[in-house]
Amino acid sequence: MSYTRSVLVTGGTSGLGYYAALSLAKKHPDWVIVIASRSDKSQSAASINNTLKQSNTLFLPLNLASLADIRAFVQEWKTRDFPAIQILLLNAALQVPGPVTKTEDGIETTFAIAHVGHALLFHLFFPYLAPRARVVITSSGTHDPAKSKGMPLPEYISAEELARASSPTASEPGRKRYVNSKLANVLWMYALHRRLNNISPDKRPSVSAFDPGLMPGTGLARDAGPFFRWVWYTAFPRMLPLLRWLIDPNIHTAEESGSNLAWVADEAREEEFSGSYFEGRTNIKSSVTSYEEEKQEDLWNWTTKNVSIDEEEKKKFDQLA
Repeated sequence: MSYTRSVLVTGGTSGLGYYAALSLAKKHPDWVIVIASRSDKSQSAASINNTLKQSNTLFLPLNLASLADIRAFVQEWKTRDFPAIQILLLNAALQVPGPVTKTEDGIETTFAIAHVGHALLFHLFFPYLAPRARVVITSSGTHDPAKSKGMPLPEYISAEELARASSPTASEPGRKRYVNSKLANVLWMYALHRRLNNISPDKRPSVSAFDPGLMPGTGLARDAGPFFRWVWYTAFPRMLPLLRWLIDPNIHTAEESGSNLAWVADEAREEEFSGSYFEGRTNIKSSVTSYEEEKQEDLWNWTTKNVSIDEEEKKKFDQLA
């Protein structure tokens, strides 16, 4: 079969990403749906194809914690001769609950996967985006102090501090690094949106950020301690109505949130989608801090400098070339 468009979903082998990929594959059997993660031990791509009685979903390995691996992934993509990318879901994330860990590139792991790796992936894939393509970055309501719900309050000092996790942030809990990475997602979305506005409307990709809500049972807590893993994977999924009543109505199954993510990426009206922050299918205001352009620009400039191999590539990334 000759496919007309591509979709790429990072973290698409489980949870939110899996169900978003499933929804998009079902609606667009003439598109190729690529799910990318470190591994696909559960054969998620085959599961989607078997469920839909189709063959348009495939898996490609991607390690977002390695800038070199991301570049190799894009080279692999080129050899596949996929059609232009219509939807790019920058969805993968994790929490590291213990002491600071860093990637082979010397970047704090949470920030590396949630933001840095996705930013490089976007810049390298920019030439392969279809006209009027859509990019959705999975963030979280925890980026907003007004919606912290027991999580540490996010604090943006600088991109350099988020990346290096030196004193004073090295001693902070892993959950604080997680909420900071989710704030970075929204800051970067607004910085990117401003730059995309310089492209002619008929070709311009658009970008938004998405809060899936709390999703008990998903893989976000895979590195937590035994008791919390039991609560997260066993107790909480059986208590969703109670949790919605006691804590927050924005608590969903991964299937519900995956369907919402697919809807935002594929069906939200263009005038509502571009440069917006969604809680489920509702366009809402993001945190006060996320609108601060000084922080947005600090993050943008640090990112293009540190993911580029040289000044020429940095200029290319800054100009969205």
